[in-house]
Amino acid sequence: APAQQPEQPEQEAAPAAPVAEAGAREERIPVKGVRKHTAAAMVRSAFTAPHVTEFLQVDVTEAIETVEQLRGRPEFAAVKVSPLLLVARAVLTAVRRHPEVNASWDDERQEIVRKHYVNLGVAAATDRGLVVPNIKEAHTKPLPELARELQTLTETARAGSATPADLTGGTITITNVGVFGVDAGTPIINPGEAAILAFGQIRDMPWVHKGELAVRKVTTLSLSFDHRLVDGELGSKVLRDVGAMLEDPKTTALIWG
Repeated sequence: APAQQPEQPEQEAAPAAPVAEAGAREERIPVKGVRKHTAAAMVRSAFTAPHVTEFLQVDVTEAIETVEQLRGRPEFAAVKVSPLLLVARAVLTAVRRHPEVNASWDDERQEIVRKHYVNLGVAAATDRGLVVPNIKEAHTKPLPELARELQTLTETARAGSATPADLTGGTITITNVGVFGVDAGTPIINPGEAAILAFGQIRDMPWVHKGELAVRKVTTLSLSFDHRLVDGELGSKVLRDVGAMLEDPKTTALIWG
């Protein structure tokens, strides 16, 4: 006969979860949805891709004047034109010049996957957390269409109606930390990409312009890149080219398209 099992004490019913009282010193918030997905992606990126970040201060006075001129043109009617549009075009042009930055690392097959298309991601802060929708085939868009795509992308993301297709397949990303009054940062690369550019706030600062001290519109660009794919020289060239185009957008009119 099987041995007798000792009698187990009756289990008491599990107490109900405590309810936070007014003035409680702590609150626990479940991590789920977009925030949970973003957290997992950022941890995976930060601990698998060796990040390097470089910074560049740029005089964007001419870029701000160009934005004002574009707002008055009929092809930009009913569309929001902001400095971010010129940053996006500069990044796309830099990718065309340096296609090695538009790539991903395939760890399983030990291969570098270079993309011959650009799905430009734009980080957007929403009530649900950070999302990074992307503009598909952004390198093919003329400037007015790129402006409309940027506006639609950000409005859709903030409304919480971005689709899975909108949020996947990005190849390089821009994050605009300047809208929060921040000068610079060290952005974490979006998983599956090689680089991300942070665009800081535009401030009035003393600057040497044409040999004279003047008050100019200045911003800081921060480029984080995966050092397995992008070495310091390539990262510096990309950042330098983006900065040069923002400093002097009028003489690069043919490039901007």
